[in-house]
Amino acid sequence: MTAPLPPFPAGFLWGVSASAFQIEGSVTADGRGPSSWDAFTKRRGAVKDGSHADVATDHYRRYREDVALMAGLGVGAYRFSVSWSRVLPEGAGRVNRKGLDFYDRLVDELCAAGIAPAPTLFHWDTPLALEERGGWLSRDTAERFASYASVVAERLADRVPMWITINEPAEVTLLGYGLGEHAPGERLVFDALPVAHHQLLAHGLAVQALRAAGAREIGIAASHSPVWAAGDGEEDRAAAELYDTLTNRLFADPLLTGAYPDENLAALLPGPVAEDLKTISAPLDWYGINYYNPMLVGAPRPSAAAPSGFGGIEIPSDLPFAIRPIEGYEHTDFGWPVVPDGLRELLVTMRERYGDRLPPVYITENGCSYGDAPDPADGRIADARRIAYHDGHLRALHRAIAEGVDVRGYFIWSILDNFEWAEGYRQRFGLVHVDYDTLARTPKDSYAWYRDVVESNR
Repeated sequence: MTAPLPPFPAGFLWGVSASAFQIEGSVTADGRGPSSWDAFTKRRGAVKDGSHADVATDHYRRYREDVALMAGLGVGAYRFSVSWSRVLPEGAGRVNRKGLDFYDRLVDELCAAGIAPAPTLFHWDTPLALEERGGWLSRDTAERFASYASVVAERLADRVPMWITINEPAEVTLLGYGLGEHAPGERLVFDALPVAHHQLLAHGLAVQALRAAGAREIGIAASHSPVWAAGDGEEDRAAAELYDTLTNRLFADPLLTGAYPDENLAALLPGPVAEDLKTISAPLDWYGINYYNPMLVGAPRPSAAAPSGFGGIEIPSDLPFAIRPIEGYEHTDFGWPVVPDGLRELLVTMRERYGDRLPPVYITENGCSYGDAPDPADGRIADARRIAYHDGHLRALHRAIAEGVDVRGYFIWSILDNFEWAEGYRQRFGLVHVDYDTLARTPKDSYAWYRDVVESNR
């Protein structure tokens, strides 16, 4: 038994997260159009277990059951995502009213349960029609995204107190367009940099559109990790600094300072960059951080791989950095190191780096994959490792708050086991177990633990 968690500040927001493509299913129901991920999952070998998300957890039809599970937790907010192609099947133009109606019903159900809806407008599932016209390599996609944001906000802004524009632009850039391990499967390496700029521009344009539609409390959910140099030598330190620039500062600096971290890097980006940065850096009400683990980075060496950071995704050996395994820590079933204090380190670094330009922070994702199964005798799912993971990270988060970082809330990834992108159904992050044959939901021990954490902080 561990000691009780220390109390968090009054008003601290406790939440859970999910995303449309990973849980909704019903990929052709009620006029939804295909997304880049629908196409990607149909490629041979793209998903490691050969699966797809056509059904996923069937949240589209079972959302009332899932909201009831959230109500049982007592959480104050649910971070979900809106499927762009469910609302605009071609990505632009014609609005699919039935698609909007689903999110209208979901928001009403959440409000009736006393749970604040916190929609994310883009969680990786680009409408296929836009992807086929260049996707995030095209500036036009940023313009289309702003129009889509207007459509959603005009329907939902009267009941939604918290908005997220884009989830993890770094992963879309690196894994989707740089290394080809995620949709759309492009292997452009550094030629993927326009994707970063266009997502940031889309964010800025969406902020304008959301505010015009009456939305309030607007932020972004960006992935960040502490970057540790693999050695004390100059080459290792330079490689770590470059990696930090490309995965952390390339996204946070424009949003929070109105400038890219390096002039040479900015010169590689498309469009009127100086003018775009004025849009990108529009003031935010809060800043969302998704944290999973630090990254250990050194100078390149033959056959360098990234088992610790990207679930075994191979990193090309001709890049100017190599990701090394982090030893000396427990690892999740995904192979990710469990480093709770990395969250405190990251938050303190962000505060020191950006000062008063860093708005209040929410941890918009933090979670772990463990494959604990129901006990054959009583059906109980004793996921003690998940409880220990979140206990450790919440203690680290509390230390960051004590050190002066203004953190307002914490969202667990995720409420349900779900389709885990290129891993398919091999990784389970949920507080609630899903039987993928029957779609039965079974709360795990971690569900009861989190319920007690929330209750003790009322």
